[in-house]
Order: sequence, then structure tokens, then C-alpha cells
Amino acid sequence: MSDFTPLVQTLDDHARLVENYLHRRLEENQSADLSQIYRAASYSLFSGGKRLRPALVLESCRLAGGAAEDALPFAAALEMVHTYSLIHDDLPCMDDDDLRRGKPTNHKVFGEAMAVLAGDALLTGAFSVMLSGEHVARLGAECVVRAAAVLADKAGMEGMVGGQTLDLQGEGRQLDRAALERLQSLKTGALMEAAVTMGALVGGAGPGQMAALQRYARDLGLAFQIRDDMLDEEGDEQILGKRVGSDSRQQKSTFVSTLGMDACRHLVEELTQRAVQAVEPFGGTFFEQLARYLQNRKK
Repeated sequence: MSDFTPLVQTLDDHARLVENYLHRRLEENQSADLSQIYRAASYSLFSGGKRLRPALVLESCRLAGGAAEDALPFAAALEMVHTYSLIHDDLPCMDDDDLRRGKPTNHKVFGEAMAVLAGDALLTGAFSVMLSGEHVARLGAECVVRAAAVLADKAGMEGMVGGQTLDLQGEGRQLDRAALERLQSLKTGALMEAAVTMGALVGGAGPGQMAALQRYARDLGLAFQIRDDMLDEEGDEQILGKRVGSDSRQQKSTFVSTLGMDACRHLVEELTQRAVQAVEPFGGTFFEQLARYLQNRKK
């Protein structure tokens, strides 16, 4: 059995780095009469989580030969976009969830209207973080704009939002494997691909490194989602911090309902191996370990 202690320590270090940066950004311009929206946004932004996407940004930059500090605003911005998507996904008009990471969801604490605004604030604030004058001065306008455009594309209608649209449209229908892979490549995989692409751009990656990291992200994202579907069927609610069985209650097609649990286990193993092979030529030890670590995750 692999020892993932060094990987977990690296993930923890990246999480602290990103969270400290986010705390500074949210606190430096806060107006007293807008404290409620800051509280609502911060409630979800600092509620825990694996911070995988920011770690992928930072490590992709490092793999390409750049300094992780240069990619930090992009890592923070991506986490803001990811958090906004979770707040909106939990709303009654979407997945109608009461718990997220073991805590009441944002709309349960602050009300639906404020939860919508908190999500909106995090989405727009992400671009403010990326496009700050200080950041542009350090990296150059072309680099910053190209990386910010990646997040805009992958979070939008041809990315995460498109995936959520297909998810809603698929309720009450039995989707086949191809349709599920298309849905999840947008809903989950798009932000994974955005993470490695932004980090690689900032780090100055060559075409080979960029292509390998993007292949890695696509396979990792799909494996991650299939494992999510498995945990929704067989996971421990105390460990997950949310109710299991929500997909079946909402009559959603999942990889488990379409392929069966055993086939899902084999597919996660296959996708993990493909992800590892994509980055092996570049010495992507962090990426290899992360893929194997996530393969059998419990939350």
C-alpha cells in the first residue's frame, strides 16, 4: 500500500497558502455595511474541502518550471468559482441539499437570496483577483488575460454551466455512458482542465507538457466523478458530510446506475492508470500520487 503522507502534507501546505491569500483578499476591501455578503461568501469559501483544484494550478505551474507564487491568484480564483458553483448547486431549484461538508448549506444559513448573491460575488470576485493591476504588472497582460480566459471558458456554457444544464435536463431520464461522459466532462472535468491549463500557462509550459497535463486532467476528472457516484451509493454519511443517495432520489442517471458498481471500480482504475501514464514522461510525481490517492477516496 502506498504511503500518501507526503502528498497529504503537500495538499495541506497548498490549502493553507491559498486560504491565507483568500483571507487577505476578502478582508482588505470589506465595507462595514456589506458585512452580510462577505459573511455568506466566506461561510462557504472557508468551510473546508480538499482544495484539489488550487493544488493542481500550483503544481502545474511548478512542473512547467514556474514559481507557485505567480500562479497563486489563479489558484484562489478557481477555488472561488468552484465554491460559487457548490452554493448554487445546493439551492432548492437545483439539487436542494441541506448539508455540505458536514455543515448546513449556504441557503439554510443565510437564505436563498443571499446564497445566490454570495455565489455571484465569488464568481465575479474571482476575475477581480486574477486581473489585479499588481498581478498584471508582475506576469504581463498577455499571460494574465490568456489564463483568465481559460477559466471564463471552462466555467461557462461550454464548460461547468453547460454540464449543470445537461445534468438538470437528464433528471428522470436514463442516460447512456456517452451522454454521462459528456455531461461530467463539462460539469466536473472542465474545472480540472482549467486548473492545469492556467498553471501551465503561468509556468511557461511547452506544447508537450500542456497536452500531457490536459490529458491527465480529463482522465482524473472523469475518475473523480465516477468515484463520487460510487460514494453516493455506498459512502459513509459521517465521513462524506452530506446525505448519500441524493442522485437516486432526484432520479438522476449516474455511472453506477448505468454501468454497475463493479464496472465503475474497473473504470476508475483504468482512468487512473491513464492519468498516471500521461504525466510520467515529465516526472509528475505529485500528479501520479494524487491520481492514486483519489482512486479509493472515502469523501
